[in-house]
Amino acid sequence: MAETGTVVKSTGSQYVVRANDGSLHTCRIKGKMRLDDIKSTNPIAVGDNVLFEDESTSADEDGSIIELLERRNYVVRKSTNLSKQTHILAANVDQAILVATINFPVTTPVFIDRFLASAEAFGVPVIIVFNKVDRYGQTHLDELEEFKKIYTGMGYEVIETCAKKDIGLDRVKEILKDKVSVIAGHSGVGKSTLINRIEPGLNLRTDDISETNNSGKHTTTHAEMHKFSFGGYIIDTPGIRGFGITNIEKEEVAHYFRDIFKISNECQYNNCTHLHEPGCAVKLAVQEGRLPLSRYQSYANIIQTSEAKYR
Repeated sequence: MAETGTVVKSTGSQYVVRANDGSLHTCRIKGKMRLDDIKSTNPIAVGDNVLFEDESTSADEDGSIIELLERRNYVVRKSTNLSKQTHILAANVDQAILVATINFPVTTPVFIDRFLASAEAFGVPVIIVFNKVDRYGQTHLDELEEFKKIYTGMGYEVIETCAKKDIGLDRVKEILKDKVSVIAGHSGVGKSTLINRIEPGLNLRTDDISETNNSGKHTTTHAEMHKFSFGGYIIDTPGIRGFGITNIEKEEVAHYFRDIFKISNECQYNNCTHLHEPGCAVKLAVQEGRLPLSRYQSYANIIQTSEAKYR
């Protein structure tokens, strides 16, 4: 008999589904399941609600997913391997926690802005966490203050943390309580360490960043949902090297840059791309210092590299 459940782990070919009674079932996608309209590398993602049948076909598998139920939202990026396909990081989430670091390793403004724009497009609120603040020198602290000014000015909450010294963890725990959250960021920014400090019993695997290239080693290999003892769930995702925008029309990109969209109402032309048109209020705002150059560069980068996909 078919029953509903939530995907809590995905390895690419197998899925662990948590049934409504809390039991776990290792499933594969049933051959007859319609996937024609799904253009992602992972047609079913952690957080998805599915209909599955408990079949107990073998010692390793005990069910088949027969239907993907409607998604409330999802966090998606362009697949790194197949440029025309997408990769869904998580589905049906209340919020995304984007973990960034000024250094050790570097998280660029372009990466942050792409993540924010994609999440905005698909209706996922984002909290930005700048981790490893104990390692920042004065130059890094100045950069951090500039980041905070930019993103809090747009209405995003920005939290400073140090997982190893418990800085800011109380606030992170507050926002995670009773919510379904996805945590994302580059490898090495300390996502798993952060979760482990908040919920020590999870014992997620961690590793130091590479000393040779100051980048992170991949410790989380597959997305997985974990339950917090204090209420709520966290979806831990593998580290992301780059974040490609997908499934957004070029003309819509500005809509998902909160600051640019607000200023664009003053442009001379309704269909202004903010790149070359006369009377562009966005370009004027950059010249006058009312719009951060980094934000405009991130926007222009998406448009000019044609990463915004026409449907």
